[in-house]
Amino acid sequence: MARMYSRKKGQSGSNKPVNKSRTWIRYKPKEVELLIMKLAKEGKSSSEIGLVLRDTYGIPDSKFITKKKITDIVKEKGLAKEIPEDLLNLIRRSVQIRKHIEENRSDKTALRGLQLTESKIRRLIKYYKEQKVLPMNWKFDAKSLRIYAEQ
Repeated sequence: MARMYSRKKGQSGSNKPVNKSRTWIRYKPKEVELLIMKLAKEGKSSSEIGLVLRDTYGIPDSKFITKKKITDIVKEKGLAKEIPEDLLNLIRRSVQIRKHIEENRSDKTALRGLQLTESKIRRLIKYYKEQKVLPMNWKFDAKSLRIYAEQ
């Protein structure tokens, strides 16, 4: 797929192996769900949970075992955060770029990066409002974003 703001083609993503038989995994679905709940209570995000499961416990794909995504399991147990992880990461990036621009006023490249990041944030907010993940009265205010960046 092409990039939105450059004239480049982008990179092709990696594919998971076709062979789905993972006979070397010794965890049951209930055990994997308990591990996910434990890591979510520690404050880890869905992507961090996936990395810990892969690196520490040797579980390459929790969806193959539990038949549910990590995010869905976390939502079922009521441990999900109010703002989705990808939106929160973009907000954090925006706050860091703003802090950089305050120190380096003449950095036009960073200013362009801030514009692109905030347009991505606006598009994601629009999508999440349509999907009813965010409330309809949730507003994007660049100055009050620092509150969310510290979560």
